[in-house]
Amino acid sequence: MATGIKDKVAIIGMGCTRFGERWDVGAEELMVEAFEECLTDAAVERKDIGAAWLGTCFDSINVGKSALPLSMTLRLPMIPVTRVENFCATGTEAFRGACYAVASGAYDICLALGVEKLKDTGYGGLPSFSGSDSGSLTWQWFPNMTAPGAFAQLASAYAAKHKVPDQDLKRAMAHVSAKSHANGALNPKAHLRKAVTVEQIMAAPIIAHPLGLFDCCGVSDGAACAIVTTPEMAKKLGKKDFITVKALQLSLSSGEEMGYNDWDGDHFITTSKCSEQAYKEAGITNPKQEISMMEVHDCFSITELITMEDLHISERGKAYRDVMEGMFDRDGKIPCQVDGGLKCFGHPIGASGLRMLYELYLQFHGRAAERQLEDPKYGLTHNLGGFPAMNVCSISIVGKHEG
Repeated sequence: MATGIKDKVAIIGMGCTRFGERWDVGAEELMVEAFEECLTDAAVERKDIGAAWLGTCFDSINVGKSALPLSMTLRLPMIPVTRVENFCATGTEAFRGACYAVASGAYDICLALGVEKLKDTGYGGLPSFSGSDSGSLTWQWFPNMTAPGAFAQLASAYAAKHKVPDQDLKRAMAHVSAKSHANGALNPKAHLRKAVTVEQIMAAPIIAHPLGLFDCCGVSDGAACAIVTTPEMAKKLGKKDFITVKALQLSLSSGEEMGYNDWDGDHFITTSKCSEQAYKEAGITNPKQEISMMEVHDCFSITELITMEDLHISERGKAYRDVMEGMFDRDGKIPCQVDGGLKCFGHPIGASGLRMLYELYLQFHGRAAERQLEDPKYGLTHNLGGFPAMNVCSISIVGKHEG
């Protein structure tokens, strides 16, 4: 019987670039920047890495859609390297491959790296997936859909189902964004580092009602990576107080959201299911009491708000109240987006999942400077890719090694 990978994988090193409009460098330099920090942090040598996974979504580093850009850029020693892509869960998907390889016993030490150079695509938002080779499914099902439009509909559906007054929802979303900007202002690696007030957010131009300018995350470049091994190997390497993976789950839409009438368009079915599986794998029975901090997929402020309910932290229809009461602020019960989130880092797709893990890693090791939380137990990351009606969800839970 399958038992999952709880405490079978240790994270012994992580690295992350500064995110932003990195016109001065290419994807290769970003990979090197993240990898050098990670390798130094892990205190292992390049030759010790047995296999690697590259997560990247768009075409800025194409070599026949192979993993050669990672292998050649980092001069990896002729080892297996795999390229993966799974919408906005791409970075965590690379991490999942490395973790499963270590947990299976196939390799002692593995590398996961995610990178994206979105600014070089020339798009103001995410590039479209339309075209003969990459997006025919999206193009046929959503010929006129935009990300702001789709998530604005999510907000409207949530408000209608739970009878949330328009101004109450807008103010709660503004609180989500203001909280993240306050955190991002403390993070030297964030793209946007200026605090904004709830009033400024609510007065900003509307992008797609009820989402305003500050309800939408930006576009940026960046890379992040992790080196993983087994707890036994970590101890042999002299590591102490290291971090282990407690759960790693993935859930993809089956099409039922659009095929039946049971879904009201007000939440994410994948996240609800994926979180249940993750808690089961981690042995968590009361996430509201046991989760210490979260990094969730705040592509839009409404996404973060609704995710609190899909993660079974807030009751259905009550997340906006929890938000307003400060539950997810840095000094609240369950701090969320302590590093600033997608809202302040932007969303270079291949890097985002590993960037989230990087913040948890810093927090567990007491390296988060002004953002440091007190004695966290479990940290959770959440990625969501696609649209509310068709998406990919990945969730990881990590914590300090016990024993």
